[in-house]
Amino acid sequence: MQNLLKLEEAAMCLAGFWLFQQTGVAWWWFVVFLLAPDLAMIGYALGPKVGAWAYNLAHHKAVAIAVTALGMLGGVWWLQAAGAILFAHASFDRVFGYGLKYAKGFKYTHLGEIGPNR
Repeated sequence: MQNLLKLEEAAMCLAGFWLFQQTGVAWWWFVVFLLAPDLAMIGYALGPKVGAWAYNLAHHKAVAIAVTALGMLGGVWWLQAAGAILFAHASFDRVFGYGLKYAKGFKYTHLGEIGPNR
């Protein structure tokens, strides 16, 4: 089952890339900003609760879909591109087991504990 879920997430990552391609923005912008959502980890400097909130906001697929939809409805290309990148990034992370975070610490995710001492 775990491999099937990873395959599903990989397919969603590719869908995010496809959505990005539909914006007409040069592909290298996708590469440049693919890891940008991980900047939300800076929130952990203010504690695990703030860190988890910031990380989850930047990695939630519904947020990515909303950003993409706002871009499409408003004709704002950079919102469309940002939403597609957010969606692809969230799926990419989940392929590798990085899920949404619990407030008790970075290593506690909805997909299970991560890190070397799990």
